[in-house]
Parts: sequence; structure tokens; C-alpha cells
Amino acid sequence: MLDIRRIREDADSVRAQVATKGGDRSLVDTVETCDAERRTLLTEVEQLKSERNRVSRQIGGLKREGKDTSGIQTQMRELGEKISALDSRVREVDTALNDALLAIPNTPHATSPVGDDESANQPVREHGTIPAFDFEPRTHMELGESLGLLDMPRAARMTGAGFALFTGNGSRLQRALINFMLDLHVAEHGYREVWPPSVCNTASMTGTGQLPKMAEDMYGVTDADLWLIPTAEVPVTNYYREEIIQDPLPICLTAYTPCFRKEAGAAGKDTRGLIRLHQFDKVEMVKFVEPETSYDELESLVTHAEDVLQRLGLPYRIIELCTGDLSFAAAKCYDIELWAPGQNAWLEVSSCSNFEDFQARRAGIRYRTADGKNRFVHTLNGSGVALPRLVVAILENGQQADGSVVLPEALVPYMNGMTRLEAAG
Repeated sequence: MLDIRRIREDADSVRAQVATKGGDRSLVDTVETCDAERRTLLTEVEQLKSERNRVSRQIGGLKREGKDTSGIQTQMRELGEKISALDSRVREVDTALNDALLAIPNTPHATSPVGDDESANQPVREHGTIPAFDFEPRTHMELGESLGLLDMPRAARMTGAGFALFTGNGSRLQRALINFMLDLHVAEHGYREVWPPSVCNTASMTGTGQLPKMAEDMYGVTDADLWLIPTAEVPVTNYYREEIIQDPLPICLTAYTPCFRKEAGAAGKDTRGLIRLHQFDKVEMVKFVEPETSYDELESLVTHAEDVLQRLGLPYRIIELCTGDLSFAAAKCYDIELWAPGQNAWLEVSSCSNFEDFQARRAGIRYRTADGKNRFVHTLNGSGVALPRLVVAILENGQQADGSVVLPEALVPYMNGMTRLEAAG
């Protein structure tokens, strides 16, 4: 949520920034109108209540003098009714004001490239060598089925399209990757591991910006104020919801969770195999930092996601998102994409974002400064990383002419010494 003082002081600038993200500029108009009416109403209510208090004292004096107060009491009842009506209108305006503020996206950082869509995203750097095969590379689906790692037909039968069933060494590979990434983030990157719920309430979803905008992309739990989480960002960021953080900043947390997304706005897009699923696994990194250091912390966050891919020996590139491709809550974001030979394409496996104080204002997350003041923290999060497309890249980059897949050396200890995936004899 934006600081309403920014809109009061420079609404035109906020409107322009919102427009670069494809946001509705008229929401800023609504905030201005509601805020002005609210302040006028509150002034009027306070004046009327002051008058009521004054007359109440006058009535007491008249009664002690034995004088008739019926006329003044009638005026007081009318005054009370007017105050009640104004209080009711204040509540209506408050609701409209809050709804508009919740619907306005975060404004982009000044360094984010301006553009309407992903075509304006800017390359930052590449790492690793794209493999050259002397055979026609197979897709991860062909490899997964021939090696007994995946059974998508049974997944579709038991649940529906967009869900995966890992079997045998495919299941082991999932566990190995999760443990490898958590161990790396905890032991070497300095994160503290948490194991949060896989469902969150509406307040938590609103705090991180998933609600109300992205309700159609999420799975609600029937007859309960609960939602299946689309990412561990939601519960982990809400770890400190409505708190004043007492521990020194920065605070870095990491978590593994399953993630659930309807992908309602992506029908027919990238639906092959593991590339776009309704349920998938992900290791997430979340940071709570002081505002002055948040952009340095963002760069550090990116390197932690990169370290995962470097240790796995996978070619990747980093893209800085333009304003029109930024998420609702992000002020600045880098995407990390892996090369997938079987797809002949780059696949996003991580988004690393700085939300500045946007989420903290919505969720009420503050910290106490050295001089004793309470300020909103800056929150950051990044995938560290998402598993489905990571598995795609491992299979397709590690494939051999005989149909086997050589595993990254970093995973061998997590695979009980297994160095390659082969079809059962």
C-alpha cells in the first residue's frame, strides 16, 4: 500500500508512475476525492461533538436552576442524529478510500526500465555455456517418461491437467533439490529456515498484495477464510504481520512449501509438461531490511539464487523487468532464466523483488530504529529456486546420447551417491 501522504503531496507523479505499470490512474483520483471528503467530514463531526458537549453542560446547569430544557434536548437529539449520519458516511468513505489504496499497485523504482511489456525487459548478464549436442535433444517429458521419473497421465486422471506425479528417482530428485537448496541458504547464505503452513487467511494474502487483485489465480478453501498459498512469500512475510520487529535487521528467512496457482490469466500458455503447473514445489527466500540498505540487499538476494544454479552447473541469464512487466507489489525485480535445450527456450526459475515498504504498510510490519522510532521495514523475496523448471533444465542439459541424464555433482550426496539417471534394466 502506498503512503497516502505521497498522494496528497504529489498525486500527479503517483498517477504517472502507476500508469507505467499499466495501473488504473483513476484510483489515485478516488483516493484524492475520498481523502478530502473524509477530512472535511471529520472536521465537521468534531465541531458537532464539541457543540454537543458544550450544550450538554448547559443543560445540566439549566436543570439545576429548575428551568425547562425540553427544547434544547430536542435540538440535542437532532444534533445526535446528524452526528450519527456523518459517522456513518465517514465509515463509507473510509471503506472506499481503503479499497482504492489496496487496488493501487506499488510504484516502480526510478531505475526500473520503462516499458509496456516483457519486450522492454533488459538483459543484465549470462552465466555458463549452452550445451551443444551431437544428437537431437529430447524434451524433459520424453526423458522423464523413458527414465520412469514422471507419470503425467496418472496425475491427470487422479487430479486433472496441470498437475505432476513424480515417481521413483524423480521423487528422489525432488527431495534432493529441496534439501540441497535449504542447506545452501541456511549454512552458507545466512538464512534461518522456517516451515510455514500451506494455507493463509485473507488478511495475510492482502498483506503481501495477492488480494484483492489476484483472487482469480488462487485456490480458496471452501467455507473458510483460507487460501492455498501461491508462494511461501505469503506466510513467511506475514511472520511479522502487525508486529514491531525487535531483532536486529536484516532478517533473512528461507522456507520450502508446495505452491498452488490456478494461472487463470495464462490459459493455453506454456502448458507443456512441467513448465506451468497448478501445484509445484519451491524454496523461497524472504528478507526484512532497513530502507537504506534494501537495494544492496536485493543484489545480494539475486546472488544467492544464482549460487544455486552455479553449483548445479546450469546456464542461466538475468533479466531486469520493465515497469509494465513488474508484479503488482514490486518496485524492482530481476528474473533468472535457465536454458532448456529440449524447449530451445529460456525458462524463468526465480524472481527476486524489492517491495520497499509496500507490503509492510499493508501488513503492519515495523521495526524500531536506533533512536527509538518505529518505521516500516522494506521487504524482499526471491525464489531460491522453483523446482519444476529447475528439473526441466537438469534433465535437458544433462541428457546423453544413450537417453541417460548426468546429474550435477552437487546433487550426488543428496542422491545417495547416484551420478546419473538411467532407465531401469
